Amino acid sequence: MPTDVIKAKNYLLSLGIHGEIPMGTEWMEMRKRQMSGQQESVAGGTAASQPGQAGQAQRASNACCFCWCCCCSCSWNEDSEERNRRTLCEVTGEGTTDGDESLKPTAEDICMWGQSFDKLMRCPAGRGAFRQFLRTEFSEENMLFWLACEEFHKETNKGAIEEKARLIYEDYISILSPKEVSLDSRVRDVINRNMLEPTSHTFDDAQLQIYTLMQRDSYPRFMNSPVYKNLLKSISEQSPES
Repeated sequence: MPTDVIKAKNYLLSLGIHGEIPMGTEWMEMRKRQMSGQQESVAGGTAASQPGQAGQAQRASNACCFCWCCCCSCSWNEDSEERNRRTLCEVTGEGTTDGDESLKPTAEDICMWGQSFDKLMRCPAGRGAFRQFLRTEFSEENMLFWLACEEFHKETNKGAIEEKARLIYEDYISILSPKEVSLDSRVRDVINRNMLEPTSHTFDDAQLQIYTLMQRDSYPRFMNSPVYKNLLKSISEQSPES
């Protein structure tokens, strides 16, 4: 009996299959059915032992199947992107409820906003109202960048500083970003040098320039906008009642 046939017969016996050895197409069909049965058995055992991990099983079924290292790499990239997204939300406040916008300004707050831009920006409700106005002008990225820098200043961990600096750069400084803020070449050069060893003051010059831009360009329009005029009108309507 040929050696290959002996090996095939011994293999079938080890699987509990007895009788004549199927050849050609019959052998391939039996092998497919055997492998399919083993996979279903393994999948069923995993589902029974870990009923709470259905989501992970579905994710695994969609993973690459070229090799184990590819699958691990794809999974790692997905986790990394999710971590970056969460970090970015923490830095900029995007994707979360903005506390500034949810605050209701008092009559005193609204009057103070008209006195100076500094008083507007120091008031949480003022920042919220101004941010809503910037959104109508498609320049909300200026406020988002300024807020991101304010949060960035509070960071003390070196690793977190480097990671958040990279995220801020990619989202607001990079010329490839749709939310790029308007900065002159001198400030950009400073940032590029600072990014070699980021600190909590890496974006100080850029933050000041954007603050000045909002003060000189957007703030006067905000004061003449329907947003602010309606707030002033609400004050005058409430005064007789009080």
